[in-house]
Amino acid sequence: MSGGYGAQDDVDIDLGGLVRAIWRRRRQVLLATVASAGIAFGVASLIAPTYRSETRLLIEAREPEFTTSADRSVGREPAIDELGVASQVQLLKSADLIKQVARNMKLYELPEFDPTANPSALSDILVAFGLKKNPLDLPPEERVLKEFQEKLIVYQAEKSRVVAIEFTSRDPMLAASIPNEIAKVYLSLQSGAKLDSNSEATRWLEPEIANLREKVREAEEKVAKYRSSSDLLPTGENATFAVKQLNDISTELARVRTEKATAEARAESVRAVLKNGGEPDTLSDVVGSQMIQRMKETEAQLQGQISDLTTSLLDQHPRLKGLRSQLAGIRGQIKAETSKILASLENEAKVARLREQQLVQQLNTLKADSARAGEEEVGLKALEREATAQRQLLETYLARYREAASRTGANATPADARIISAAVPPTERQFPKVLPITIVGGLAGFLLSVVAIMLAELFSGRALKPVSPAQREPENGFSDDDSITGRNATRADVAAARRALTNVDIAAQGDSPAHEPFLVGLNADEPAGLSPQDTQPSGDGEEDANFTVAAVARHLIDSDVAVAITISPSGDPGSSATVALARTISNSGRKTVLVDLTGSACPTRLMAATTWLPGITDLLVGDAAFSDIIHGDEESKAHIVARGNANIKRAMRGIDRLSMIIDALADAYDTVLVECGAAEVEGVRRLTRSGTAEIILSIPDADEDRLVELINAFGDAGYSEIVLMTGDGAPRYPGRRAA
Repeated sequence: MSGGYGAQDDVDIDLGGLVRAIWRRRRQVLLATVASAGIAFGVASLIAPTYRSETRLLIEAREPEFTTSADRSVGREPAIDELGVASQVQLLKSADLIKQVARNMKLYELPEFDPTANPSALSDILVAFGLKKNPLDLPPEERVLKEFQEKLIVYQAEKSRVVAIEFTSRDPMLAASIPNEIAKVYLSLQSGAKLDSNSEATRWLEPEIANLREKVREAEEKVAKYRSSSDLLPTGENATFAVKQLNDISTELARVRTEKATAEARAESVRAVLKNGGEPDTLSDVVGSQMIQRMKETEAQLQGQISDLTTSLLDQHPRLKGLRSQLAGIRGQIKAETSKILASLENEAKVARLREQQLVQQLNTLKADSARAGEEEVGLKALEREATAQRQLLETYLARYREAASRTGANATPADARIISAAVPPTERQFPKVLPITIVGGLAGFLLSVVAIMLAELFSGRALKPVSPAQREPENGFSDDDSITGRNATRADVAAARRALTNVDIAAQGDSPAHEPFLVGLNADEPAGLSPQDTQPSGDGEEDANFTVAAVARHLIDSDVAVAITISPSGDPGSSATVALARTISNSGRKTVLVDLTGSACPTRLMAATTWLPGITDLLVGDAAFSDIIHGDEESKAHIVARGNANIKRAMRGIDRLSMIIDALADAYDTVLVECGAAEVEGVRRLTRSGTAEIILSIPDADEDRLVELINAFGDAGYSEIVLMTGDGAPRYPGRRAA
């Protein structure tokens, strides 16, 4: 890649540079987006629109309207399952059904469905030379089939017995009429299949019924002959004549025996009354006799007359004697009549006994006849069962024949499906969707232009930052793999740095505003940062001058200084000179990193173009990892540890860990420059151990009194050698006394 990076350097992608490159070419991106959207709109407008409509069918078992509820409960078919619905979907997509629809609607006359009807000249030439089969040799329905199937979609609605029929066409009326015609032909085919099955049933049942009728007649004739020969005449109660007669005689015998017992009891009661001389008036048979009742009335009258005459006549009066004589005669008649009743009762009992004897004789005779009839009835029942089975089968065939014959009409057998949603002419086109296509085209143009710009930046090297691996052996326990390389550090770097920092005590500090000086004694009134031009190194003519940036850089390189701490009492002008120093050392081939500890973040702003980057303060408070705080310089191969954006108060609590962080950076880089701004001696002493770092005073405008004061202060702190960088003269190394 271009960009001046050596083969030994690793590179990383500068995302910020890519975004800025895209923004610089925003007009080209906008133009490409508008052009792509316009092309997409034009193409979508030129494409012939297509329309789609849908018909929905519900697959269910259906019965004729005249079928009774009893018939439905007996002959109900099981519900159509998932496989049955899938089979109906395949039937709706069958070639025979499509051909029938094409014939009904004459689709072969439409160019949309028969593009081969008007072949091109090339097609005619190929057909003439036999290189291609003439499509016109096929029937019109066959030519329509392929185009029709491409436009037809039949599917089953999820978890239901609903089948949807979708069709796409350039004509919205045709897009609606074809699904409806498909449903109509499908229902007709289903109904026709049922009609065919009913017709086949009637044709098969007719000879079977005729044969069964003959068999039933023969079986019933056998039953009648057997009855006649065996004297097993039916009585209408599923019993033979002998059995019926036996039942009647048994009933009569029981009745006669009851009458006999009753007559004997009545006669015995009358006999006992007469024998004991009792009054026969207490007997029911005597009381019920009219003759005795009339004689009782006469007796009562005679007793009344005797009672009346006794009061006026003597007992020997002839009239009284005559009445008494009549009374005695009446009583004798009553007794004689009672004897007659007793005789009649005895006669009834005798007759009952004789009748009983006769019935017993008849019963014995019938028992023998019944036993014989029972044996012969076994054969009769076998013949009757055969005749009954033949008759039941005949009746079943007749019922099915009548049912099948009744369903041979045109509308007698509905199909096992019905239309629940008919297709209507669509009002919106199905394809192309002009607005979505235009939006997608614009997005495609935007993305393509952005990708092209990014690729151009990457291949040109303008969007790449150098990242160099560490070469030196660590001095504090870090291996080569633990060094910080490139813009980001490895996990080992972070782990090692964290292990080194965990043993440092965190000192609590007081409140301070967000942009106060980072170290103790920093001046909050530092001026704003300078422009990048102010930070460029001096020309070749000035490199040998005293106190120049180039001279200081040559001193640090020749002396192989690992850590240099720069103090800029003048604020941002001195920090800008430090940035120029870092770039000069980096351009010489040394891996250089600048740590920004200033309050104004001037080095971060000059090298990274923004201060909103994770930096040293974020690392001290734990909001960023070690590898996240190192960033590349936009104008050189140097790296910058940004100031960060964490709360200064929280970061001050970990200020003592800075020395360990600087030591870790020194293990990964050839030169570590720590820009402290207008720091005091006590603040600098916290950064590294006394005597192990070079102290550089960056004072573009030298003030002798201030310079002497600073040198004495650093000498008291143990720093005997101090490098001045003022911009006019060679570097000097004054001791404490010389200052």
